[in-house]
Amino acid sequence: MPLHEPRILIRYCTQCRWMLRAAWMAQELLSTFESEIGEVALSPGKGGVFEVYAGDRLVWSRSVEGRFPDIKELKQRVRDVIAPGKDLGHSDRPSAPR
Repeated sequence: MPLHEPRILIRYCTQCRWMLRAAWMAQELLSTFESEIGEVALSPGKGGVFEVYAGDRLVWSRSVEGRFPDIKELKQRVRDVIAPGKDLGHSDRPSAPR
């Protein structure tokens, strides 16, 4: 059975024990984009890596951003690559000022 595109890849650091964070984000992306993506893959890495790719496009890098994404902003960035017209409901609404 052929895979549907696009593929989401989450690279996470095993030394830092970030597998649960990566798995939770994968679950959130699968729930939000259940008909737009073919798969979400988790790829173990080292050296503090935490990156998210949509197809071959890097949508988040902890080393570039200096932090982990909020799930809302990760969904928005993935959406902007794979399904630009998709409404994310509450994830598209501006956050209330803190």
